[in-house]
Amino acid sequence: MFTSRRGRTAAGVFAAGAVLTLAACSSGDPLAGDDSTGGESDTISIGAAGFAESEIIAQIYAQALEANDITVDFKGQIGQRDVYIEGLEDGSIDLIPEYSGNLLQFFDDSSDARTSDEVFAALQEVVPDNLEVLNQAEAEDKDSYNVTQEFSETNGVTSLADLAGIDVPLVLGGNPELAERPYGPTGLTEVYGVDAARITFVPISDSGGPLTSQALVDGTVNIADIYSTTPSIEEFGFVTLEDPENLILPQNVLPLINAEKASDEVVEVLDAVSAELTTEDLIELNAMNQGDEKLSPEALARDWLEEKDLF
Repeated sequence: MFTSRRGRTAAGVFAAGAVLTLAACSSGDPLAGDDSTGGESDTISIGAAGFAESEIIAQIYAQALEANDITVDFKGQIGQRDVYIEGLEDGSIDLIPEYSGNLLQFFDDSSDARTSDEVFAALQEVVPDNLEVLNQAEAEDKDSYNVTQEFSETNGVTSLADLAGIDVPLVLGGNPELAERPYGPTGLTEVYGVDAARITFVPISDSGGPLTSQALVDGTVNIADIYSTTPSIEEFGFVTLEDPENLILPQNVLPLINAEKASDEVVEVLDAVSAELTTEDLIELNAMNQGDEKLSPEALARDWLEEKDLF
């Protein structure tokens, strides 16, 4: 498991800032390229989705590539999947961290793949010809439905399968796009038999972050979609509901890359990262990116790579 070295945090942050000028997010539109970046065949333009964990992983990719003398143009947080997929397809970016199950459903929402291996195999068949998914990590961060301990105990709910049998209106909080996802309200109805009339959806635009957690704590919602590596699940003692029917697909972390940029050297570097990245690493990295003493994605990435002997 990745172990932080807080004793050298200041030095690490300084070093990261001094030598990794690539890490500074470009101002304005992160997809607004110029002739000196995304179009060069020897430069890998790296983006991240619009949340902190994605930027941490993108920094790990970027710094690992740079350590192997591969030129990187770091774009930073771009937005949601529909935005950055367009960027990958038009060449504005070349590489981004992705999550296997949700990416599969983006390209094929009718897939019957359910296990991690099945999802990865199916994903390789449906990504556009100009894109490629590289080896996935053990690390997984998936959508998960959470309730408070009080709600769980009062209603006898520990699984999504229990929701159909309780006479309680469900107020579901999550990112706005959850309303249209296969594992959203429709999935709860079709897979677990929850009466659609009992579900009220409340959009909360922070990717399962502090606003979503607070909404669950204060009772604005009584069930919330929170990414499984989010520290608030443990912090507030939320009960993550079991998903026996695999409504939510496995979500292993993997690189999604422009196929033309997937040289043997680039693939070797990114495969080495994926071979080391664990779910426990993600939980710890996310925790250290929060609070008054939070570390930057750049510093966290550098420390992780050094711990794994990838520098």
